[in-house]
Amino acid sequence: MALGAGVADGAVVKVEDIVLRADGGFKPQTLPKRRFAPIDFHGRLDISDRGGGRPSPLRQALVDFDADGRLSVAGLPTCAPELIAEATTEEARRICRSAIVGTGHIGALISLPEGDVKASSPLTVFNGPRTSGGLPTAVLEQHRGEFRYRARIDVPPIAAGYGAITHLDVEIGRHYRVGGQQRSYASARCSDNILRTHGRFSFENGTVVDGLVEKYCRSK
Repeated sequence: MALGAGVADGAVVKVEDIVLRADGGFKPQTLPKRRFAPIDFHGRLDISDRGGGRPSPLRQALVDFDADGRLSVAGLPTCAPELIAEATTEEARRICRSAIVGTGHIGALISLPEGDVKASSPLTVFNGPRTSGGLPTAVLEQHRGEFRYRARIDVPPIAAGYGAITHLDVEIGRHYRVGGQQRSYASARCSDNILRTHGRFSFENGTVVDGLVEKYCRSK
């Protein structure tokens, strides 16, 4: 089953037993109308079960970003996944410090015979073929049309299948210099006063949640 929602202050979508809350934003909110300018982006996702227990595990998330947004990695170091596959968060951040483009947190609920247990882990986003440092892995794809980029996040079984993601927050932004020029990992323009993010979330029980979050910007 799928349900769509589009709101300016974030999305709250209820499908079957799943309640999904998604929101995000960026700064600064005043941007050029035609020229891209540096921004920092933040996003938040909360997943819960109507009955209060462990929700059906999230298996895949497709997140599309407005064509008025842009990512630039020219001159930015990359982090190969094999370098940090067995590393702790601190070790991964030390090994690939120069490739970090974002940080955040992941929360999960694990259902055990003795009861439910909450767990959390830091999240680190590295420039490279995949994001790492937390539970899911992600691949960034570029598209044409209304949405320029798609992040495809595939979530493996958590705690041998007993766990499910309940929270994710991330802040993405990296400002750096290359050849004497200032660059930004994320940038945006305000061509129509709205920046859109579309998400499609697929769960283990077959439920699909589809929604759109719109954030207003001011052009200058």
